[in-house]
Amino acid sequence: MRVSVIGCGHLGIPHAAAMAELGHDVVGVDVDQAKVDRLNSGQCPIYEAGLPELLASHTASGRLRFTTDIREAADFAELHFIGVGTPIDADGRSYDTAQVFGAVRQLAPHLDRPCTIVGKSTVTVGTTAQITALAQRLAPAGERVDVVWNPEFLREGHAVEDTLRPDRLIAGLTTTEGEKVIRAVYAPILDAGVPLFVTDPATAELAKGAANSFLGLKISYINAVADMCDAAGADISQIVDILGIDPRIGAGGMRPGIGYGGGCLPKDVRAFTASARQLGATSAAALLRAAEEINEARTTVAMDLVTHALADRPLKGTRVTVWGAAFKPGTNDVRESPALALAHALQQAGATVTVHDPQAVATTMIRNPELDYSNDLPASLDGSDLVVLATEWPEYQQTDPHSLVDRPSTPLLVDCRTTLDAETWRDAGWAIHQLGRAGK
Repeated sequence: MRVSVIGCGHLGIPHAAAMAELGHDVVGVDVDQAKVDRLNSGQCPIYEAGLPELLASHTASGRLRFTTDIREAADFAELHFIGVGTPIDADGRSYDTAQVFGAVRQLAPHLDRPCTIVGKSTVTVGTTAQITALAQRLAPAGERVDVVWNPEFLREGHAVEDTLRPDRLIAGLTTTEGEKVIRAVYAPILDAGVPLFVTDPATAELAKGAANSFLGLKISYINAVADMCDAAGADISQIVDILGIDPRIGAGGMRPGIGYGGGCLPKDVRAFTASARQLGATSAAALLRAAEEINEARTTVAMDLVTHALADRPLKGTRVTVWGAAFKPGTNDVRESPALALAHALQQAGATVTVHDPQAVATTMIRNPELDYSNDLPASLDGSDLVVLATEWPEYQQTDPHSLVDRPSTPLLVDCRTTLDAETWRDAGWAIHQLGRAGK
């Protein structure tokens, strides 16, 4: 098929490259000329495993190209994916869908033949109907323009894998033609056995928020239990193993830490909470808000653990190395990163903070120039009084604690992701503290 992807960010770039990988001819559209030039040269402006190779391969073959001209996309494609951003609105709760409506307003006047607009962005309930009315009013093709909502479920760090081999696809639609188009564009994926849920638009619009909010609830729940473990002298790691055995619960997403972040989960939980209030589901809104409050308090909980680890030493004047800046491993995205929130809190408390991250130092330096940075993991420890693990990159889990024990002035480590083997580090001479493990 001839496909356009409008919006080339953390969603649009992997989606465009994956569509080319599936055999479609693809044009990506973005307003940033510098980004478009870089993409056309095969260079990837974001870090995602496997994406640079995919991008380079398909831009070189001519199957994938990028432009700033939305009319070119309208003339070229029969299917238009909308993958622009939907950040949180000025009210701090609901989605700002201005970019979605803006993209359709620019695209629709050039649609003079039957085509399908497929929304990927996360939106408020009712958006599909509004977009359909807008597109059909502005397009010369009128009612021959169909709109389908097909929310993405990408995990940053796994965006290529999750696009090419998703665990499910959802299509919120109102016409048989819309279903035919979705089945055609995703044919190789569906042929591999991935289930397609064909729903009404409202169900599709709610599905993404429901999924992310449940994950947020699960993360906040286990963090609340971790706090109880610290108070009781219990071991959260064993409790996770015990709970995870139950098939109704499962251990996935139950690693205690400093909370969720990134460009999707925080805003989706906020917006889903707001939707619950708007729909009159007050008990649901209260439950979701409680999860938010637990997540918002995680920096304070981590700071308390740091203070406990330092014992009688003041934090002011302490040299602290923070391992991790990205909100999760596998990406250089630092939007709403709990790791950076913690690094900033340490710096505000008077510590001198050096941040190391395998991929996100460059993006972090732009957002937080007040911090010091190191691209070398062992050197990041030199002279440090305290090491704080804030993002659970494999590089930190796989490093040899024996080889590092002499680098800091004090081999003291606070594992805020409860991800290291504490006994291995203690055997190497480190003092280690973990959330929910009460000194174990």
